Amino acid sequence: MKRTVVLCLAVGWSIFMCGQRLLSLEEAIALARKQSVDAAVALNELKAAYWEYRTYRADLLPEVNFSATLPSYNKSYNRYQQSDGSYTFVKNNNLGADGELSVDQNIWLTGGKLSLTTSLSYIRQMNGDKQQQFMNIPLSLTFTQPLFGVNDLKWQRRIAPVRYREAKAEFLSATEEVTRKTLTYFFELLLAEEQLNTARQNLQNSEKLYSIAEAKRTIGQISDNDHLQLRLSVLKAKANVTDCESELKAKMFQLRAFLGIDERESLELQLPDDVPEVNITYQDVLDKALQNNSFSHNINRRRLEADYAVAEAKGNMRQIDLYASVGLTGQNKDFHSVYRSSGWGNNQVVEIGVKIPILDWGKRRGKVKVAESERETLRAQTRQEEMDFNQEIFLLVEHFNNQAEQLRIANEADAIACKRYNANVQAFMIGQISTLDLNDSQTSKDDARQTRIMEMYNYWNYFYQIRSLTLWDYERGEELSADFEQIIKG
Repeated sequence: MKRTVVLCLAVGWSIFMCGQRLLSLEEAIALARKQSVDAAVALNELKAAYWEYRTYRADLLPEVNFSATLPSYNKSYNRYQQSDGSYTFVKNNNLGADGELSVDQNIWLTGGKLSLTTSLSYIRQMNGDKQQQFMNIPLSLTFTQPLFGVNDLKWQRRIAPVRYREAKAEFLSATEEVTRKTLTYFFELLLAEEQLNTARQNLQNSEKLYSIAEAKRTIGQISDNDHLQLRLSVLKAKANVTDCESELKAKMFQLRAFLGIDERESLELQLPDDVPEVNITYQDVLDKALQNNSFSHNINRRRLEADYAVAEAKGNMRQIDLYASVGLTGQNKDFHSVYRSSGWGNNQVVEIGVKIPILDWGKRRGKVKVAESERETLRAQTRQEEMDFNQEIFLLVEHFNNQAEQLRIANEADAIACKRYNANVQAFMIGQISTLDLNDSQTSKDDARQTRIMEMYNYWNYFYQIRSLTLWDYERGEELSADFEQIIKG
């Protein structure tokens, strides 16, 4: 019989425990960085920036292209002018094919493009004597160069690396923001748990005091006012327990959804035992933030893009393009003969295209002025943003350095309020204090416990906010970094 009872208790305990999960703050942060939607969004934004940077890098490398028309059949009538000036229509019935292989290289220094090309064309008449003809360009070197336009590739060579560094810093900051969001949900649930425990304890104490008051009332040692006040306290405590249970379920669902945990699991949170003791100075935080944070990269990129917009507007005021091509060409009725060097001739083309507006009523010059004005506006805005950024860091450091003392005070106040309440409960039982004094000590105890949790949350929140701005781990004394190649490929 004893074995059966023990076995049933063990099975029941196992069933109860399998649906409950003990979760520390460190474990919650690790889950959020791995499974949360915010982490997935940050990762996809990093991937988009990575492939954008890879595209820019590819523009600097040689590109091999193949284009072909296989085949081209044309059966139609075309208008043809005869030697006497009159027109007639001639029948066209032919089969053709074209193919071209080229190696193209962008020249970032000048903004031009160099191409090495080889091509082969074939045409066969499908009526008459059905002649066929081959033409090839075994080698052709082509160079195109805008002479006064903006050098897009050169500007991208300045902007693209800054944009990618900004994206990497934003990913690290977004990871720290995921941590801060986890911190908020974690402590909200922790506070809800503490409020429910306090409400249940207060209900238990209220019921106990009310039972004592019932006994005192029978012998006339308590007034009707105090007796009714204690009964009212019991009813308020029951209502408070119900409200706290609903709030706990809502906060539990919120944290589970954010961490990607099964909603059937019940979480039991562990309050962090201590906080890191670090001394942080404003100048140190500012220097690290300006060096590592995406803010400085963002300011630099936007200023470069404004300069690029001005250069582009000035380049569009006139347009002169140089095109030059040199190579060999040959044609023959036989495929093998067309590649014999004896039949090759020179193939040279040089063109200079010019487009200069004679009268545009100041339209292009106006666009230059607009771009210059927008650049000056941006410079003023970024100067203000830099001052705001510095002020934000100053206030954050001040709050963080004060928070350690606030937390120490909150811990001591919590211990004192708990001792005072316990002492007042004993004093009330022997009739030394009234219900008003007892309720006051209970309210102070509850407020002190919640304040302790909130002050601990504020400390961690300031700490991770500084980490997010500086991308620096002050516990370990090292810069926050990541293997971005592995993260993107993984």
